[in-house]
Amino acid sequence: MEAMAQYTRPGRYVDSDHPEIRRFAEEAGRGQDAREKAVALYYAVRDRIRYDPYRLDLSEGGLKASRTLALGYGFCINKAALYAAALRALGIPARLGFADVRNHLTSPKLAAVMRSDIFVFHGYTEVWLEGRWVKATPAFNLSLCEKAGILPLDFDGRTDSIFHPFDRSGRRHMEYVRQRGTYDDVPRDEIIAAFIAAYPTAQAWLRGSAAIAGDFETEAEVEVENGD
Repeated sequence: MEAMAQYTRPGRYVDSDHPEIRRFAEEAGRGQDAREKAVALYYAVRDRIRYDPYRLDLSEGGLKASRTLALGYGFCINKAALYAAALRALGIPARLGFADVRNHLTSPKLAAVMRSDIFVFHGYTEVWLEGRWVKATPAFNLSLCEKAGILPLDFDGRTDSIFHPFDRSGRRHMEYVRQRGTYDDVPRDEIIAAFIAAYPTAQAWLRGSAAIAGDFETEAEVEVENGD
C-alpha cells in the first residue's frame, strides 16, 4: 500500500493539504462515490481555471496547485497539478503524467516565442478509479474550446480523456509524439531542462523577460474567425 500512498499524500507542488485546496475540493467534488467526485472536480478545474500559456511561471511558487487556484488561470501543468491536489484532498489517488505533443493549432505569438510546434512536458492527470488508472486532461476550458473551434474534452471516470487529433472542422489539432512517464509531483528540474533544450528563447522566457502580452483565448477566437 505504500506505493499507492505516495499518490494520496501532499507534495511540494501538489499541495493537497493547503486549506484553500481542501475547501475547493470539498465544495466542487460532490458525489456519491470516488468516481462521481473525480468527475465533478474535473469539470471544476477544466472550466473554472482558464487555460493561459502566456503567463508561464515555472518558479517553485508558480507551480504550486494552490497558487493556480488563487490566480484562476494556468497552463496544462498547473491545471493537472491542481486537479491532482484536489483529488488527493478527498483521498482519491492521483498522479501526474507527461508527454510531448505536436500542437497544430496555436497562436502566432506563442509560436514566435516557442519557435516550435512541439510542446514538451504537456501535463495531464491520472486518477485511480475502480481499480485502474484513468487519464484526464483538464487543460482547455470550455469557453476557449468554443472560441477556438476545439472539441472539448469530457471525462466520465472510466475512459481516458486525452487530446483529440482533430478539431471541429477537421483540422489537425494534437499529436502525441513522446511519453515522459508519470510522477507523484511536478518534476520541475526535468521540465526546465527540457524547455531549455527544446526552445531557443527558453532562458529569457523562463526568467519572465519574454512574457507574452495579450489574451490567448481572445486571440484563439480571432484566428478561427480569420480562417487560420
